[in-house]
Amino acid sequence: MRKNFTKIICLLLAGLAILSVVGCGATIDDSDAIKISFKSALSYDYLKSIDGRKVVINGYMATSSPVDGSSMFLMNLPYQSCPFCVPNTSQLSNTMKVYPMSGKRFGFTNQAIKVVGTLVVSPSVDQVFNDQYGYSFNFKIVDAQYAALSAEDLSVDINLWKRVADSGVVNDIYDMYEYVNFLCAWNTYSMKSSTNADGTVNPGFYLYPSDAKRLLTEEGAQFNYGYKDGYFEGIVRKLKSIDENAFDDLVANILSAKALSEKALKELNDGNYTSELKDLPEFGTRDYVYTLTNGDALINEMNSVYSEFTNWLGGWEM
Repeated sequence: MRKNFTKIICLLLAGLAILSVVGCGATIDDSDAIKISFKSALSYDYLKSIDGRKVVINGYMATSSPVDGSSMFLMNLPYQSCPFCVPNTSQLSNTMKVYPMSGKRFGFTNQAIKVVGTLVVSPSVDQVFNDQYGYSFNFKIVDAQYAALSAEDLSVDINLWKRVADSGVVNDIYDMYEYVNFLCAWNTYSMKSSTNADGTVNPGFYLYPSDAKRLLTEEGAQFNYGYKDGYFEGIVRKLKSIDENAFDDLVANILSAKALSEKALKELNDGNYTSELKDLPEFGTRDYVYTLTNGDALINEMNSVYSEFTNWLGGWEM
């Protein structure tokens, strides 16, 4: 469940993206920089081994990058608005947070760019950096500059990659994983506390099985889209309409995600969970919290198939 406030910010910032800000130089020196990629950035251990070094990476500036130019969200996919996140978190996925040199600002561009800066990695994989929008990340690039890339600097697959971006299918797949993750871990999702007009507080709570089923099956509910017949097949058709054979590995990944969703849904419908009455200080109340009988196995499988997807996505380099 990607945090709602980050979605709102994305929409607001994307709308303001036409405002001009101070730009960066047209040429930059990357002769002594280590070339990194979105795929190599999936390995915390690798990044930690080059912590503090000068790095260079190619990508695109997300349109929701702050309009004041104080930072950017760098992605390897063009024309994207909101950064991608790991499902049910605000942890950036296949998106890098980049900060300019002191006293400088990034001007927005929709061109492919080369970014050069200093890599800063968090002290441990369990510790994260946070920005003012609520996103979290294990590394960032600071003291950075960028320059536009020319056509000859780009890979031979760039036209196919742009067709993928234009289709919106990567966003569809991220939504798919939001749905699959919900099925595998619905008991960890919660409803926030709310206040009625008369001041009465409705305490927040972790989802009950009935809540999970409603969010899946009720028309217009948050995860109802994935519950519909032919949902996964529709994503496969969209990929094949771009190229019949270029995405066979991704199609296999989508079908694995479908099989996992069916397994997790059966667990929910078969009642494979237990409950325990617990104190919930985050909500100031005492309530039942559910544990999935095979929850660890479902999450492990979810992480595995999701990692296959992020490795595929990170593999598109310019």
